[in-house]
Amino acid sequence: MTEMLGIKIPMNPWVVLPLIVLAAVILAYLANIAILSILRRVVRKTATEFDDRIYRLVDRYLFPLLLVGGLLLILDVVPLPPKVLRAAHGLLALSGLLLAIFLLTKAALVILRNVEARYEAMRSIKGPMEILTKIVLIAVGGMIILDNLGISLTPILTTLGIGSLAVAIALQDTLGNFFAGLYIKADRPIEVGHYVRLESGEEGYVDRIGWRSTRIRMLPNNMVVVPNSKLVQSNITNYYLPENELAVLVQVGVHYDSDLEKVERVTCEVGKGVLQTVPGGVPSFEPFIRYHTFNQSSIDFTVILRAREFVDNFLIKHEFIKRLQERYNREGITIPFPIRTIYMKAEPDSRSQNAGPGGQG
Repeated sequence: MTEMLGIKIPMNPWVVLPLIVLAAVILAYLANIAILSILRRVVRKTATEFDDRIYRLVDRYLFPLLLVGGLLLILDVVPLPPKVLRAAHGLLALSGLLLAIFLLTKAALVILRNVEARYEAMRSIKGPMEILTKIVLIAVGGMIILDNLGISLTPILTTLGIGSLAVAIALQDTLGNFFAGLYIKADRPIEVGHYVRLESGEEGYVDRIGWRSTRIRMLPNNMVVVPNSKLVQSNITNYYLPENELAVLVQVGVHYDSDLEKVERVTCEVGKGVLQTVPGGVPSFEPFIRYHTFNQSSIDFTVILRAREFVDNFLIKHEFIKRLQERYNREGITIPFPIRTIYMKAEPDSRSQNAGPGGQG
C-alpha cells in the first residue's frame, strides 16, 4: 500500500511505532468525540439515572478501547518486522480483552443495580448477586485471555470440574443453606424484627438472617439458631404479616340464667375500656363477642379485641380478665363452675319385696 502511494516509510520500528501510536491516538480521539456526542443527545432525551450511568461508563472507557482498536487496524497496513508485529498484536489483544472484560463487568453491575432499584426483592440480595456477577464475568474473561495466550483450557476445565464436584459434595449442606438464605432474603417471608412461630413450636423475634442460619430470640431471651434449609421447608407463622396489628381472642362462659344481651353489652364496654387504657391496645377498634357453644355448665362465647403487635396480647388479656370479673360481680353476671347434675333412680326396698301377705316383718 505504501509503495502504491509512493511513500517510503522507514523500516526502523523505533521510528514507525511512535507514528503509529500518534495516528491511533488521533483517530481514537476523533471517533470518541463523535460517538459521545451522539450518545449525549440520546441521553438528554431521557430523564433516567440508568442512562446517565451508562453514559458516564462509556465516557470513561470508550477512548482506551478505541485506541487499542485503532492501533490494531494501523498495524495491519504498516510493514513491520514479524517479531515486532506479533509482540504488538499479542499485547494489544490482551489489553483490549482486559478493557472489554472490565467494561462488561461495570456495565453488568450498572444494569443489576438498576434492576435492584426497581424491585425490592433484588435489593435484599444485591450483595451476593454483584459478587456472583463479578465472579462469572471474571472467570469467563480469564478463560478467554488464557485461550488467546495459547494456553490449553482442557486440562484446566477438567481439573476444575473434578474439583468443583468434590467441593459441591463436601459443601452440600452449606450450599443448600446459602441458597435458602438467598431465597429468604429475596422472597422475604420473614424479616429482622418480625415475631414468628416455627412449625416445631419455637417462637420469638427474628434477630438475624444470615447466609447459613437464621437466629430467633425467644421471649425468655434465649436464641434459637435454625439452618436456612430447614427454615424454608417448614411452616412459619409470621405475626407481622400482612400487618403488625392482630386480633386477641378471649374465651368466656356465663351461666344459663344470664341475660345474653346484657352480657354482650357489659363485655364490650369492658373490652373498649381496656383497649383505650392499656398500652398496646388499638383504641379505635370496637370490641365484639360471638356466642358459639351451649356447654355443659355455661354458654360460651369469644371476645374479639385488637392489639398493636403480638406480645401486646398478653397484657391486654391480663387486664381484660381482671376487669371483666370485677364488672360481672357488680352486674350480677355469673361465670359458673363446671357443674354436672346426676339423676339417681331410687331402688325399691328388697325386704318389702320379699315379705308376703302373711309373712312376718
